[in-house]
Amino acid sequence: MVTIIDYGMANLGSVRKAFEAVGAKVRISVKPEDLRNTSHLVLPGVGAFGDAMDHIRDRGFDEAIYDAVENGTAFLGICLGLQVLFTESEEKGIHKGLDIFKGKVRRFSKGLVPQIGWNQAHVKREAPILDGIPDHSYFYFVHSYYVDPVEKDDVVAQTDYYIDYASIVGRNRIWGIQFHPEKSQKKGLKILENFVKI
Repeated sequence: MVTIIDYGMANLGSVRKAFEAVGAKVRISVKPEDLRNTSHLVLPGVGAFGDAMDHIRDRGFDEAIYDAVENGTAFLGICLGLQVLFTESEEKGIHKGLDIFKGKVRRFSKGLVPQIGWNQAHVKREAPILDGIPDHSYFYFVHSYYVDPVEKDDVVAQTDYYIDYASIVGRNRIWGIQFHPEKSQKKGLKILENFVKI
């Protein structure tokens, strides 16, 4: 069972269809208690970091996420859902995140912002989320901010956009990806299939 968390800031339909396309049983949940009865949790997101954290806390999802992660539930954050896993963001002021990964969310200081379009993920270490994904594979990105992890061992893949930044992070059964797998064609679907198998 893949449970997609609906906290009011995500394109849930396309994420759900992508998981269904790889054979997963999917539900969308607006209730924190659902997070305790699932094998896999997905936190997608579109929008501003501070607003997202307000929605997550107001709906009680923060504590439910902590409990699920503590209990070993497989977890995947997508785009903004990756960023809120970190300690804090500098987007429109300083906002506290879930602090599951130590580090900050920073704004690109060079190039066109947001970064929109196809870019490569350069593998830094082996990980089950990347099974069958060649190094330097292309994925679809839309974002103005990037994560800067404190623990470099958390970095699974990097992407070059004027700087090298972490585009996939992971530890134990917790994963975060900056690009949109649901918009990244076959390789994006393979990432989701790998997550379901974890």
